[in-house]
Amino acid sequence: METIIETIIEGQDIQNQQKIETAAKILREGGLVAFPTETVYGLGADALNPAASKKIYEAKGRPSDNPLIVHISCMEDLDKIAVRIPAQAKKLAEHFWPGPLTMIFEKQEIVPAETTGGLSTVAVRMPDHPVARDLIQAAGGYIAAPSANTSGKPSPTRAEHVALDMDGRIPMILDGGAVGIGLESTIVDFSEETPMVLRPGYITPDMIREVIGEVWMDPGLVEEDSGIHPKAPGMKYKHYAPKAELILVNGAQEKVQQAINYLTREAIESGKNAGVIGTDESCCGYHYGIIKSIGTRNDEDTIARHLYGILREFDRENVDIIYSESFSTPRIGQAIMNRMLKAAGHQVIEV
Repeated sequence: METIIETIIEGQDIQNQQKIETAAKILREGGLVAFPTETVYGLGADALNPAASKKIYEAKGRPSDNPLIVHISCMEDLDKIAVRIPAQAKKLAEHFWPGPLTMIFEKQEIVPAETTGGLSTVAVRMPDHPVARDLIQAAGGYIAAPSANTSGKPSPTRAEHVALDMDGRIPMILDGGAVGIGLESTIVDFSEETPMVLRPGYITPDMIREVIGEVWMDPGLVEEDSGIHPKAPGMKYKHYAPKAELILVNGAQEKVQQAINYLTREAIESGKNAGVIGTDESCCGYHYGIIKSIGTRNDEDTIARHLYGILREFDRENVDIIYSESFSTPRIGQAIMNRMLKAAGHQVIEV
C-alpha cells in the first residue's frame, strides 16, 4: 500500500480543505488516516464501523482488548455514543473541551465492541486542533484514534514519526507540523460512582478537583501493570518504549549525575552504545555517551513536548541503553513520569 503524506500549510485554506476532504472520504469508506491533535498524532478510523476499528489494531499491532478513544467535534455528538453522562462530566467538558481530556462513560449500542476493546464503556475526547476537528466533522463526527505508532513504541509528535511506523500500512498521513503538548490526554472514568483518573496528562488532578471536587487516582498509575482488563488506553501493556533499554535514575541532582556518569562509562567499556537524557541545566555535567537535553526544568512543558522525540532520536542512533534523569516537575510531572516509567518497564535506580 502506498502511503500519501499531505501537508497542511497555513494560509492555504482551500487546498487544506481539499486535503481534509480526501482524508475524510478514506475514513468514510472504512480506511485509516493519521492526523495531528494537540497531544500526539492519532491513527483514525470510523469509530462506528467495526471493520474499520479492526484495521487500527492490525496496523498498530495493538492488542484487541486495548480500547480506542472516540474523537468528536461538538458536545451534541456525545449523547449518540454515551449514556448516563453525569453533571460533573458536563462541567469538566465546559472547562476543558476542546482539549486534552478524555472521559469514559457507559456506551450506547451504536458503538461497536471492536472500538471499545470489548468493554461496555466508551472513552470520548474533543481535540483542540483545527485539522483534527475539521477532519472529524468531514468524516461524519466519530473518529476512533489511538496514537499513530506501532504498538508499544514512543508516540508520534511529528508526521515523520508516523511515517517511520506506518508507511505502507495506511493510505494517508495529514502532516500538521509538530504537536503542541506531546503527551496523551488525561483520562477520567465517569462510569463509576466517584470519578477516577486512569491516565495523567496535561490536565492535572488538581485542575479537575477545582472544577468537580473529589476525584480518585487509579493505584496503577505509578505501579507495575496488573493483569486486569484495561479500561483505558495504556493501562495494561508496556508503552512508549524505545528500542534501547531505558533506566531512570532518581535522587538529588549531583548524585544522579555521578551515578549516570559511572553507569554510562561502565556500559561503554562493556561495548554498549549508551545514551543520556538530561536537561539544558544538567547536560554539561555528563561526560560519556550520546547526551541529549529533553528541555529545561524552568519550563516543564518543553520536557513533555520533547520526550517521545528524544526517545525516537536514540532509536535512529542505535543506542543499546539509555540512562535518564527523572522529572518530578511541579505541575505535569506525574504525567511525564507515568510515561517514562512505562517506557522503562519500571526500571528505576534510587541514589
